[in-house]
Amino acid sequence: MNSSITTEADAIIVGAGLAGLVAAAELADAGRRVIVLDQEPAQSFGGQAFWSFGGLFLVNSPEQRRMRIRDSRELAWQDWVGTAGFDRAEDDWPRRWAEAYVDFAAGEKRAWLHERGVRFFPVVGWAERGGYLATGPGNSVPRFHVTWGTGPGVLEPFMRRVRGAADVGLVSLRFRHRVSELVVENGAVTGARGEILAPSDVPRGVESTREVVGSFELRAPAVIVASGGIGGNHALVRANWPARLGEPPKHMLSGVPAHVDGRMLAISRAAGASTVNEDRMWHYTEGIANHSPVWPMHGIRILPGPSSLWLDALGNRLPVPLFPGFDTLGTLAHIMRTGYEHTWFILTRKIIEKEFALSGSEQNPDLTGKSLRGVLGRVGRGAPPPVQAFMDRGADFLVERELPALIRRMNALTGEPLLAPRTVEREVRARDREMENPFTKDLQVTALRGARTYLGDKLIRVATPHRLLDPDAGPLIAVRLHILTRKSLGGLQTDLQSRVLGMDGAPVPGLYAAGEVAGFGGGGMHGYRSLEGTFLGGCIFSGRSAGRAVGQLLVHG
Repeated sequence: MNSSITTEADAIIVGAGLAGLVAAAELADAGRRVIVLDQEPAQSFGGQAFWSFGGLFLVNSPEQRRMRIRDSRELAWQDWVGTAGFDRAEDDWPRRWAEAYVDFAAGEKRAWLHERGVRFFPVVGWAERGGYLATGPGNSVPRFHVTWGTGPGVLEPFMRRVRGAADVGLVSLRFRHRVSELVVENGAVTGARGEILAPSDVPRGVESTREVVGSFELRAPAVIVASGGIGGNHALVRANWPARLGEPPKHMLSGVPAHVDGRMLAISRAAGASTVNEDRMWHYTEGIANHSPVWPMHGIRILPGPSSLWLDALGNRLPVPLFPGFDTLGTLAHIMRTGYEHTWFILTRKIIEKEFALSGSEQNPDLTGKSLRGVLGRVGRGAPPPVQAFMDRGADFLVERELPALIRRMNALTGEPLLAPRTVEREVRARDREMENPFTKDLQVTALRGARTYLGDKLIRVATPHRLLDPDAGPLIAVRLHILTRKSLGGLQTDLQSRVLGMDGAPVPGLYAAGEVAGFGGGGMHGYRSLEGTFLGGCIFSGRSAGRAVGQLLVHG
């Protein structure tokens, strides 16, 4: 077994995902020598961000203004604070990070990314619509900007800069290097040691071998931890699951690869780091099993428009304002109180054609491949090809002409007759009666009609309101929905220079953190909830901050 100890870098970065790459690019641009360590093979360069839809939170952008959206820094901060619900003593640094991030999103973020070649789809999406009062959670206006090229399009400028720096010897990319300990000397972090894993040629995202073939020890004046979250480690998710969300689910799908394991949290704590808000997580309630899985328990999230009827496992409609796309965390809390872990969408062909999008770069080949013709094809009749593939092959999709037959198949799919046909039919027909005139007491109907006053929703996101039992809109479709793991909202506590803080609140010398492992900044800049489009942006902002802070440290000794 090989072993080596090397001191030949200004900084070590643990993790070759988006946050780590942004930090590495900043350091390399400043002429600093960087070693980037990652436990996965080179095929997974870029980490989780590669698989993302590429959504970014921007405030008062040109895209918004062209869509007649009036946004402002003040409105965005009002929405952020109402969504985050900061209520703990340890929320001081997260709140400071949140305010700095909103300033970034309302200021230089778009121009800075544009200079690096990032471009955006012209229609701005409206995620997390809230449905509460003005000071409550949710986005008051559409702010979800989809990157042209999705996740790979976000990664490309940073991957290009890091590879270029590697070509001239400023960056050393060391894949299959798994950190198991941070080296601490005289109270300061001075390096990292761990295991060299066996080479692996598995495709991107596929679980790789953990066979150990060697060891390493590296030294540098600064270590930046950018190792991602915990979503691939279901045992850790359950261990951190908060009582306010009920009992942790027995069955979950994974929205991230298995290597998103949270290892560096405990390793950093052993070096003196403080972790906070680990009970704050962001898991989706619209997960479906991937018909062609890449990693274990691979799930895909539906990005739904507001028209589908959402029923719990017993056929009861979810309460106001838990409509599709309105309040992820509120919906999760409600589901876990029902005693069951799955729910159902009931919808029509007309709804699925216009309102169903699937999260992920591989589920949006037109946007990922920057195909204008492919994107324009979404406007025509028929479900997008990735959605149609799930209708044809997905284990959670059922299609029938008549409601009684659909209910029978829904019960057959779960293996027990939980759905009383009379209950489901009552909910469907009651909703349909509300569609028959311009007046309604049903707030979901009000919401979907209101959504169509926004041009972007009317063009590509919200179907013309209609009855579910309208035969011209059929056939009927039922989709079984699972809990899908995704993001950690807490983590290593950092100050605004991305320095990791110890239990005494003082910085741990030599230790920095960025991205999801730091709760995207401060140990949880989102608080309890996200406004969406803020995870990739949080990696970019905190990675940039870490890279620049370490660069300044090296300048000033």
